[in-house]
Amino acid sequence: MKRYVMLAAACAVALPAFAQNVATVNGQPITQQSLDQFVKLLVSQGATDSPQLREQVKQEMINRQIFVQAAEKDGIAKQPAVQTEIALAREGILVRSLMADYLKKHPITDKQIEAEYNKLKTQQGDQQEYKVRHILVEDEKTANDLLAQIKKDKKKFAELAKKNSKDPGSGANGGELGWASPANYVQPFAETVSSLKKGQLADKPVQTQFGWHIIEVEDTRPVEFPPLAQVRPQIEEMLRQQELGKFQKELREKAVIK
Repeated sequence: MKRYVMLAAACAVALPAFAQNVATVNGQPITQQSLDQFVKLLVSQGATDSPQLREQVKQEMINRQIFVQAAEKDGIAKQPAVQTEIALAREGILVRSLMADYLKKHPITDKQIEAEYNKLKTQQGDQQEYKVRHILVEDEKTANDLLAQIKKDKKKFAELAKKNSKDPGSGANGGELGWASPANYVQPFAETVSSLKKGQLADKPVQTQFGWHIIEVEDTRPVEFPPLAQVRPQIEEMLRQQELGKFQKELREKAVIK
């Protein structure tokens, strides 16, 4: 009788462990824990935990196990190239996990974000945006001829741009380039734009790698720094990368590298 009691107790202990498997593939178990972890990963990426999702995950894990077993049977896992990929994938997972853990322990605070925002805003200073129009031609003579006509009558600028400009984008719009910072343009185009005032026409054509430009600044305005709410995600990500950079530097300083 004692023997049967002990056997029943052993079965009772073994049952929960067996129940933790959601499936087996050629005797290889797929555990409930591994399925739960897979579902948790998908939920963190936006999926909704549901019986349907769990069944899909289960079938996916079964399919993967079938392929893995087939690959191992064919000796693919022993191929040097495959072993290298596995090693690199493992390293990548470890690095990402380490970084995520570090950022979790060193979160970026609202105070840091606001301080960085104010710093960037101050650095911008009194920068200006310029509303520019231009006419692009291939040679200096044509540029000078057109410039002479415009100096006599500025109203001809748009008409001449449409007829003569080699810049198809702005030419069709009368030479309009819209609002932009000089930093958006190549030199010496940018330098010329910065030197002009509202309504001023450059007194001579400007040469760049694209050809010869006739440039006019139609208007200027101060650059408006975007509100914190608009740039908060970018600033937070920038600060995260800075934190990770510091972390990496600390680890390298402690490492013995020969």
